[in-house]
Amino acid sequence: MAAAALAPAPLPPLAGSVEAGAAFADFIWFRTGGAAQWLVRPRDVNDLASFLAALDPDMPVLPVGVGSNLIVRDGGVPGVTIRLPKSFAQVTIEGTNVRAGAAAMGITVASAARDAGLAGLEFLRGIPGTVGGAVRMNAGAYGRDVADLLVEATVVRRDGRIEVLPASAFGFSYRHSALPEGDVVVEAVLRGTPGDKTVITAEMDRIAAEREASQPLRSRTGGSTFKNPAGHKAWQLVDAAGCRGLKLGGAQVSEKHTNFLLNTGGATSADIEALGELVRQKVLANSGVALEWEIERVGVPAATEGKPS
Repeated sequence: MAAAALAPAPLPPLAGSVEAGAAFADFIWFRTGGAAQWLVRPRDVNDLASFLAALDPDMPVLPVGVGSNLIVRDGGVPGVTIRLPKSFAQVTIEGTNVRAGAAAMGITVASAARDAGLAGLEFLRGIPGTVGGAVRMNAGAYGRDVADLLVEATVVRRDGRIEVLPASAFGFSYRHSALPEGDVVVEAVLRGTPGDKTVITAEMDRIAAEREASQPLRSRTGGSTFKNPAGHKAWQLVDAAGCRGLKLGGAQVSEKHTNFLLNTGGATSADIEALGELVRQKVLANSGVALEWEIERVGVPAATEGKPS
């Protein structure tokens, strides 16, 4: 059942904005997918906390950033989707720590650290998402990940409680945290170390140039599709299975970087997800390695999927 077809449910008061039937395709990187039953943009942390505290406990809650690592299925997302506005994107320097709102982009945080002469956060230049998403999935690149530098994060629990959690509470593993569904990261404190601005700048420039040269940055994509299995590179396994340039409907495996899937212009989310599953099958048959999705897939299929035309 599509999200838009669900019976409307009363929502608690909110000082921010609520939009019914909001299109994910307007902002997620793939530019595909169905609608959010309710898209909620809270005004501030207290607004979000009071809203969640009063929200029906059975109502699903999905926090979403800029959608850079997300497939939203074509039937949409039931329940409440939380998208934090720019008021949650402030970045400040506190000694050798960087305090960043969850809506701040990785490049913004890396740049603030650089300007303050703090090293260790350069890899965030290569993370195309928000701080909140980076904490939730333990995002990483170029040999580092969020678990290496998180000091603490402020989380609004699904029941509305506001808690400041140490990094140890997140149970980090490769591209994963133990944060329960419906909890929303609203702020993170990241640890830097004093460094030379020139060296920091050079490293950020190197990362930017490497991404430009190796990744399809100007395409409709969702970032790295599959996790790197132990002892392997996902893109090498995909390439060895003969999947470079493989197409399904309007979706294609990137010829530039085979761990990226592309919307070539007319893809549906079903095309993209089915292509990913086809790649997984081919890699398993070729190498015996079962690739795991890194891209998060949410929502329900379109009502017509799987039915005869």
